[in-house]
Amino acid sequence: MAARTWRAGVDPRIAPHLSGPPASSSGGSAFDFVTEKAGIRELRLRSNGLRVLLLENAVAPVVTFAIVYHVGSRNEAVGYTGSTHLLEHLMFKGTPEYSREKGTAIAAVLEAMGARFNATTWFDRTNYYETIPSDQLEIAVRLEASRMRGALLRDEDRAPEMTVVRNEFERGENSPFQVLYKDTFAVAFREHPYHHPTIGWRSDIEGVTTARLKEFYDVFYHPNNATAMLIGDFTEADALAIVERHFGALPPSSAPIPRVYTVEPPQEGERRFIVRRAGQVAWCALSWRTVEAVHADTHALAVLGNVLGGGLTSRLYQALVEKSLALSVTVVPWQLRDPALFSVFAPVRPGVEPAAVEAVIREEASRVGREGVTEAELEKARVQIEAEVIFDRDSTDQIAASLSEAIAVADWEWYAHYPVAIRAVTREDVQRVAAAYFQDDGLTVGTFLPKSTGGIPAANEDGEDEE
Repeated sequence: MAARTWRAGVDPRIAPHLSGPPASSSGGSAFDFVTEKAGIRELRLRSNGLRVLLLENAVAPVVTFAIVYHVGSRNEAVGYTGSTHLLEHLMFKGTPEYSREKGTAIAAVLEAMGARFNATTWFDRTNYYETIPSDQLEIAVRLEASRMRGALLRDEDRAPEMTVVRNEFERGENSPFQVLYKDTFAVAFREHPYHHPTIGWRSDIEGVTTARLKEFYDVFYHPNNATAMLIGDFTEADALAIVERHFGALPPSSAPIPRVYTVEPPQEGERRFIVRRAGQVAWCALSWRTVEAVHADTHALAVLGNVLGGGLTSRLYQALVEKSLALSVTVVPWQLRDPALFSVFAPVRPGVEPAAVEAVIREEASRVGREGVTEAELEKARVQIEAEVIFDRDSTDQIAASLSEAIAVADWEWYAHYPVAIRAVTREDVQRVAAAYFQDDGLTVGTFLPKSTGGIPAANEDGEDEE
């Protein structure tokens, strides 16, 4: 019953105002001021092009420091799919300065100061972050600078981490939702690298060499392909001095960062696939081709996703769950750097034909394009999305996560403008995008059929949302 919008946003009403003059490129400063909006300041480290975002908030004595690398599975190809994710694991294994041999393993150092830390990989980016007491900021900055260009990437670490990643891959293979999501992208995208799952294909996970991972690291992991973020309780002058002290000496990449130039051609007909494997219930997945995050229709598609799948009163919940056709429904208007999908996933209630669920989803999608939405539906969707934006600002690391997504698919100003753009969506916009994108020629349909019951589960099987 969830409507999931892969987006980030900030409510300008709660963004703190930063006073004082912008950092200047004169007077010996190492940074050039770029711009400021909604309390966020962007600067650029002159020596190597590192972008730095500052968002001060002194509510609690903590600060989140994050590095977003503008590289993800979008930058991979057959033979080394999953490299960004495997590197995410390996970059916790040490640098010349931080290593288990010296008693300064990265995790040990961070845990000793009570840090909350992690890293994540996605189609368009990888991020590393630490939320720490404000007086420990320099340790986090120094650590991230050390592994930006100094990750050890040893073969003796790659082998055990490959096993960890392979186990993660196998867990995903046991989830009907994950299987349908992965195969949907593989079928919908034949040429663009969104075809590949972020975790990679199994044989690439197992077969990629340490040398190939190092090559990938040396191409993309540079200050001029990264954005540093400081969010929380800090003083700008002191924080910038720390960043310059540890990142300033790192050189930019010696060659231009390779760009992704592959464009998925227009789809010329409905695509279908079926997965048969062990499972409790059947699933349906319908995905229509849409647009990139910076496209003007993105916000109307987000509202449309909420109308169809946002809560117990949404159209698909009422049409599927309330009528005992499906156990739940999840709507995802994907927001990515390149044109993406609008997806609907539904586990089928035992005893119901998957085709019946598919037919209802298609009819409800088509009905919005024919008849539009009510003013009450529009307002509910806008309010729910605005509430999500505010909830995403509950903590400094949540803000960092939202900012990471925004700068990966667009830029941080897209993040700042998001609530305003959602509020501007009209009923006509929602009807227009439904009519434009819910077309059979751009549709990919996936069906998960449990082997144990020949595709239609017995009525007494327990079917829960396995997402």
